[in-house]
Amino acid sequence: MTHATDPTGPTGPQAAALSPLTLSRRDLLLAALSGAALAALPGGLALAQGAPRKGGVIRIVAPANPSSLDPATGGAGSDHSSLWPIYDTLMEWENDTLKVIPGMAEWTTPDPQTLLLKLRSDKIKFHDGTPMDAEAVKFNLDRNRSDARSNLKADLSSIASVEVASPTEVRIKLNQPDAALPAILTDRAGMMISPKAVKEFGNESDRKPVGAGPWKFVSWADNDKILLTRNETYWKPNKPYTDGVEILIIPDQATGLRSVTSGQNHMIYNLSSRYKPLVDKAKNLTLATSPTLYCFQIYFNYSRAPLNNVKVRQAINLAIDRPAFLRATLGGMGEPAYMLMPASHWAYDKQVATLYPYDPARAKKLLAEAGMPNGLEITMGSYNDQDSVRRAEVIMEMLGKAGIRVKLTNGSIAEISGQFFGTEKKFDSLLSAWTGRPDPSMTYSLGFAKGAYYNAGRSEASPELTALLQESRTREDLEFRKQVFSKIQRIVMEQALVAPLAFRAELVASTQQVKGFKPNLLGKPKFDDVWLAS
Repeated sequence: MTHATDPTGPTGPQAAALSPLTLSRRDLLLAALSGAALAALPGGLALAQGAPRKGGVIRIVAPANPSSLDPATGGAGSDHSSLWPIYDTLMEWENDTLKVIPGMAEWTTPDPQTLLLKLRSDKIKFHDGTPMDAEAVKFNLDRNRSDARSNLKADLSSIASVEVASPTEVRIKLNQPDAALPAILTDRAGMMISPKAVKEFGNESDRKPVGAGPWKFVSWADNDKILLTRNETYWKPNKPYTDGVEILIIPDQATGLRSVTSGQNHMIYNLSSRYKPLVDKAKNLTLATSPTLYCFQIYFNYSRAPLNNVKVRQAINLAIDRPAFLRATLGGMGEPAYMLMPASHWAYDKQVATLYPYDPARAKKLLAEAGMPNGLEITMGSYNDQDSVRRAEVIMEMLGKAGIRVKLTNGSIAEISGQFFGTEKKFDSLLSAWTGRPDPSMTYSLGFAKGAYYNAGRSEASPELTALLQESRTREDLEFRKQVFSKIQRIVMEQALVAPLAFRAELVASTQQVKGFKPNLLGKPKFDDVWLAS
C-alpha cells in the first residue's frame, strides 16, 4: 500500500534538518485554502505538453521500495509505478475516467460467458526476445489464477478456463458473466511476464522481471534505486521517448523534493499537500494535480477479537472526525471518506455516507453494549515515515476520546503490511490506504471476499456479501451495477468491515524539463508519454 504525507511540518530536531523546505504558518494556511479548489478539479492539471523528443534518462523519486517486481506476487499498491514501465497490460484505461480501452489486446464477448482476446500485433516480444503471443497470455492467466504465490486469484475467480484459439487469439471461458474482467486486465492481472523467465528464475522473478513494456529491467538496489533501459523492440511506434528510467527510492519527501528542486532528479509523485506552497513558489518546478480514488483507511482483521465484534468496529467509525482528519493530515486537500468510493464516483451512495457521523458519545455507548464499558485496547500497525506517524497520532487521539486505546507499531511499508496481511497476523488493524482499482468490484472483492489478500483474516464477512460481489459482475448495465454496489457498500459499512478516512489528491512536482506527463484518477503515475526537453 502506498501512502501520502500530512500537512503539518516537522517539529523538534527534525525541523532544522529540512531547511529550506520547512513550512511557515502562512504556507500551511495556503495549503489548506488551496484544498477546496483542488478537490473540485474534474480531471486534474497535466504538465506542459509539446512535440516529443527522444533521449535522456528520466530520474523519478518514488515513496517506497517495491514489495516485488513480479506483478503476480507483489502486495503493495505503491508497486504499480515501478511495474508499468516494465510490463504492458492486455487492456488499458483513459487517465481521467478509467474507461477501459485496448492495450496489447482487444476484446469481444461472443456470449455472456466468453471473453475473446485478440492481440493487436503479432510482433510483440518480451524483453528476452520470446514472443508475447496467445500461449504466453494463457500461461500468465493460468499462473495468476493458480500459482501458490499469486495474489491475483480473487481478481480472476470468474475464469473457468483459458484456451489458445490461434497464435494471436485467446478464448476465456467464464463460470459466470463478468463485466469487470476487461478492467481487471488493466491492472496486475493483465501485466504479462515472460513464461521463459518465470520458468528459468522461479521465485527469483520477483527480482528479475522480464515484461513486454517500454523499458527493460537493468538492476534493483533495495531502498535505493531501480534502473531501466529502453526496449528497442517495443511494439508501440516511436515509444518510449526516454532512453532510460531511474526510480529513486526516497521515503522522506523533504529530501525527495529538494533533489527535484536542485535538478538532481526530474520528478516526485505522491507528494504531500504540505509541500504545495513550496512547489508553487519554486520558479523551476511545475505542479500536476488530480483527484484520485486513493483512500486512507483503517483495515480491520474482523476474524479475531476484539474486532470480530461488529459494535467495536462501528464504535471506531463513529469515533473518527473525518473532516478534522482531512484538515489535520492533508491540509484539507481531498475529501472525507465515508465509504470506499468518493462522491464523484458513479457507484457512490449518499445514503450510506450518512451512517457514521462523528459521535464519540454513541461510540462509547456501543462499547458498553459490547461488554466493554471501560473501553478497550487494540493493536495497530502503521508506517514509520513522518507523515504516517502524524496520521497515527491524529487517529489515536480521536479513538482515545471514545475509550479506544491503540497500541501502535511502526515500521516500513513492506514490513508492516506483510505482518498484517501475511501469515503473521500481528495486528488487529492497519492504518494505511487503499490505492484504488479501475472497477469498484475489484476494490470490494480484493478487500472483503473470502480468501482475498487484503482481507487480513481471509474469512467470509457474510454469504449475502459474497453473492452480491458475484452479482456485481454479471451485467455491464451501469444502473444495474450501481444498485448492486449500493447494497454492497451498505453491508460493508453497516458491518463496519473497514474505517475509511479520507481521499487524497495526487500532486506531482517536476522540473520544467519534463514534458508530456498526465496524472490519472488512480493516482499511480505512468511515464509512457513523458519526454525530456533539451
